[in-house]
Amino acid sequence: MSRSESPKTLADWQALAASLTSETGLETLAFIDDAFVAAVSGETFTTTNPATGEALAEVASCDAADAELAVGHARAAFEAGEWSRLAPGRRKKVLLRLAELLEAHKHELALLDTLDMGKPVTSSLGDMAGAIACFRYQAECIDKLYGEVAPTGEEALALVLREPLGVVASIVPWNFPLMMTAWKVAPALAAGNSVILKPSEKSPLSALRLAALAREAGLPPGVFQVLPGFGHTVGKALALSMGVDCLAFTGSTATGKQLMQYAGQSNLKRVYLECGGKSPNIVFADCKNLGRVAKHAAAAIFHNQGEVCIAGSRLLVENSIREAFIDQVLEAAKGMQPGDPLDPESFMGAIVDEAQYRRILGYIEKGREEGARLRVGGEATRVDGKGLFIPPTVFDGVTPEMAIGREEIFGPVLSVFGFDSEEQAVAMANDSVYGLAAGLWSQDIDRIMRVTRRLHSGQVFVNNWAGGDQTMPFGGVKQSGNGRDKSHHSLEEYSTLKSVWMSLAP
Repeated sequence: MSRSESPKTLADWQALAASLTSETGLETLAFIDDAFVAAVSGETFTTTNPATGEALAEVASCDAADAELAVGHARAAFEAGEWSRLAPGRRKKVLLRLAELLEAHKHELALLDTLDMGKPVTSSLGDMAGAIACFRYQAECIDKLYGEVAPTGEEALALVLREPLGVVASIVPWNFPLMMTAWKVAPALAAGNSVILKPSEKSPLSALRLAALAREAGLPPGVFQVLPGFGHTVGKALALSMGVDCLAFTGSTATGKQLMQYAGQSNLKRVYLECGGKSPNIVFADCKNLGRVAKHAAAAIFHNQGEVCIAGSRLLVENSIREAFIDQVLEAAKGMQPGDPLDPESFMGAIVDEAQYRRILGYIEKGREEGARLRVGGEATRVDGKGLFIPPTVFDGVTPEMAIGREEIFGPVLSVFGFDSEEQAVAMANDSVYGLAAGLWSQDIDRIMRVTRRLHSGQVFVNNWAGGDQTMPFGGVKQSGNGRDKSHHSLEEYSTLKSVWMSLAP
């Protein structure tokens, strides 16, 4: 099928994939100063389809030399002011144009993410909708934010101005490649910064396609650049660069801590982190329609193969309904089995790569060793004899000291805990180094308000999981990080305040 048609079936997506992976169908070079170029070293790395094990492309592997080049071009572009000093309304037009291009190419972009990291194509299409909405929202915000006039006497005029920071480096993860990119890049560009994007080496292709679309939309040279490569090479170089003013990161807590150290070793650049999670999902006995709630609880962990920072990986169920509720969760899991990521009917796809696949299986084995009761799943599987697939896995009888109940697995593994009181549920939910998200299911409004206030979490979902839109900030507390994506609050992270005191005294 042609790229202009809308794919609807497995065969349609397979045909589109065949056209994209032809000799000239993929962007594989770094994007520096408005041009696609090889890495300075000439090195490349292979990106592989985890559903088939087949190589997709050889991609430029950037390192410190490429980072230095990109930072220089970003700084020059910022100082030249073609974007940084452009009127907000005009920046808005360019970003809205970019959103239109993303809309026009959404099937191609969704397919790139599915091929690159194994997620179901329907999920990737949902990510595209989120990315497009983010660019549109941030574009519309930027010409509606006002500065301030401070209250003074007649002898002075005091202004509080909001200005762009300068050069922003965005390091994004592989689980929601383009959507996470939009959450970081859109507000940083809207605020007037120059942005250098370092996509994950596990999913670089959609970021490179975005670079081409950004150039087509009219972003000036040097304002948006993409450096594919590894965290320990080009990522580290950006974090240590004296020319980067802000570092925005989504990924593991361990890496986030390292990036903060790099910022301290260099220029005290701002660092905004969205890190790991081990999110509690609390089900009280008074919730209605256990079957519906069970389906949501299952989807909260099995969506995107469990490779989700806010995955509801700790299910806390009131003991009076626990057995009946677990049975409903197991029933829901039957309809969430992994399948071909290009099949629109597949709920789950492939695990991103061999390392993550082995990590998840290792945790499953550890759960068995620690004495948790395996209720379903636990064994690797294949689709059409290929790929890295793990089905929905549920452990019951999990206790807080078990590794599967405390550590972020980042896979389709659910740990079920029981509780007898509201006080116990809150204590168990807060007993974590993480604080990214939490959920609770109840019909008691007083309980909802009490528990919501007491949960140590950046986000609380009541009678839903992962609800929200572009108006809602996304981020955590404790070792889940300090940054906030989405909403107009994200613009605060990519801008700075300047105080101007003008004397009017004679």
